[in-house]
Amino acid sequence: MKETILDVLLYLFEHYLAGEDLAVSDVLAAADTPLMGELAKAGFSPAEIGKAFDWLDALTRQRPLARQPRGDGPVRIFHPEELARLDVQARGFLLTLEQHGVLNADQRELVLDRALALDQDEVTRDDLKWVVLMVLFDQPGSEAAYAWMETQILADDPEPLH
Repeated sequence: MKETILDVLLYLFEHYLAGEDLAVSDVLAAADTPLMGELAKAGFSPAEIGKAFDWLDALTRQRPLARQPRGDGPVRIFHPEELARLDVQARGFLLTLEQHGVLNADQRELVLDRALALDQDEVTRDDLKWVVLMVLFDQPGSEAAYAWMETQILADDPEPLH
């Protein structure tokens, strides 16, 4: 089975971040501890583990300032690489999140950056949901958006955007 960066990130998120109320910086600080061994025992390759920690490091370094979302901003035009790697549902979902105030423009750009950094040929809507959740988790002032996004991922019947 081919493990991806997203698989490692989801494992970290489910086993360390979400359940322990740890910050991403706490997990990064533990990168040289038994955590690396635990990830290897869980079946992840050292290369994918390293890429996942690089992904998290880039997330913490690129944290945008918390701002109020702008519903009337300019229309986002996707770059050809984004069009090739993000499927139609993923792109539509991302723009819908911004239009409804779940993400602001800076957070949207961070989500796009981190989605493309997954090193996958195609990023689906489900993959993008996890990226959005991880980005919101690391954003001060985004607790309500994070909680809503978490229900979208974990609920059997997600609530519609209004």
